[in-house]
Amino acid sequence: MKYGYDNEKYLKIQSEHIKERIAKFGNKLYMEFGGKLFDDYHASRVLPGFEPDSKFKMLYQLKDDLEIVIVISAVDIEKNKIRNDLGITYDMDVLRLRDEFMDRGFSVNSVVVTHYNGQGSADAYRKRLERMGIKVYYHYTIEGYPNNVALIDSDEGFGKNDYIETSKPLVVVTAPGPGSGKMAVCLSQLYQENKRGTKAGYAKFETFPVWSLPLNHPVNIAYEAATADLEDVNMIDPFHLDAYGETAVNYNRDIEIFPVMNALFEDIYGQSPYKSPTDMGVNMIGSCISDDAMCREASLQEIIRRYYTALCKFADGKTTEAEVNKLVLLMKKAGITTADRKTTVAAHERLEKAGGATAAIELEDGTILTAETSPLLGPSAALLLNALKYLGGIEHNVKLIPKTMIAPIQKTKVTYLHGHNPRLHTDEVLVTISMMSLLDENCKLALDQLPKLKGAQVHSTVMLSEVDRKTFKKLGIDLTCDPVRKIKDPKTCVEEEL
Repeated sequence: MKYGYDNEKYLKIQSEHIKERIAKFGNKLYMEFGGKLFDDYHASRVLPGFEPDSKFKMLYQLKDDLEIVIVISAVDIEKNKIRNDLGITYDMDVLRLRDEFMDRGFSVNSVVVTHYNGQGSADAYRKRLERMGIKVYYHYTIEGYPNNVALIDSDEGFGKNDYIETSKPLVVVTAPGPGSGKMAVCLSQLYQENKRGTKAGYAKFETFPVWSLPLNHPVNIAYEAATADLEDVNMIDPFHLDAYGETAVNYNRDIEIFPVMNALFEDIYGQSPYKSPTDMGVNMIGSCISDDAMCREASLQEIIRRYYTALCKFADGKTTEAEVNKLVLLMKKAGITTADRKTTVAAHERLEKAGGATAAIELEDGTILTAETSPLLGPSAALLLNALKYLGGIEHNVKLIPKTMIAPIQKTKVTYLHGHNPRLHTDEVLVTISMMSLLDENCKLALDQLPKLKGAQVHSTVMLSEVDRKTFKKLGIDLTCDPVRKIKDPKTCVEEEL
């Protein structure tokens, strides 16, 4: 693959920069960690060469001096808030994160339940964690937060919260998702540490927006696209510009809250250690871009993908029209349309000829293949077979799965499992050719091509099933779909679920 990002340089200079910040505050630093510590596929898509677990590897270099605090909001527990990319609730993701950290040799200090005001679901969750031997702390809702500085910076504000006992120089505060209260946990600890005679420090790690890139750089616009549902807006940091005469990019929430944070810092430290919200950050990601043009193009493609994701969410009733409209504006801002996604164009051209559902894939070498629905296969399953045959040098007219094998699978799906769609899904196709690979060399050859699909681009003219979407994700394929649930089969003139 071609890379536009120097991952090795990032691992080196990022850990060094955090060490410098720890030393600046007398060897005790609370670091709010925004975004994903691992599985950061957004970053790897917009910065080709950035590995999804790069931040994890970077922190691993500091693991002997580091402990982790995981934050979850009592409001999210009560609402059973879902992490959309994984399909699990935030309370379950806390346990998943803890296991991931500990399996990799990190010390997990505790779980902090924020925004607590007596919720029964939070109490039950705390008891559950404590039965598992996990330390749990409560941080309470503070009336008027974050603007009521007098109350916040008092024994009835931060002083009311449980004090989190830590022992390592670096405390990483992370959470399953945004809005969990990570910043408030860090600031509360500064207050509590100060009362105990320790002058601890605070820093913020946010991957995006990249402060050292221009405001309208596609990498930064792609971040706005990724957070369209949160209404985040990239802005020039006016405090940084005023203090240093330099342009830096930050986002609205940090800029809006900085005067309040500055007041808190002054109350805790006597004077603020920071002149701008950008100063609070430790992120060095922008210093490691090796091919700006490649990262720009990758980011433009990500914006289009985010647009299609929002369209499908809206069709499913899972988002508002406002999110879709914001993405439309971001595409205009970036100067792109859906016609800039090659697979979209190819799939629609095939659709005009076929009449039924179609799909297209762009492989690493730039080759574009298409497929359409048939009585035996859905468009995504047919496309997958076409791609594997192409990559393996197998003649297109070779049938990897004989019709005689597909028929009994369809009978089971419809007759015994009472399904409505007899066509094979992508996972069923892969299982079938896996079984056949024991006897058929072409099937074995086709399976060997699966790793080559990582990074491929696919567009479908219909919304695919959850099974197909998950299969593509596991293969590392970036998928977009038109927001269409049904399409008329030109052979039967009957609308069928696809």
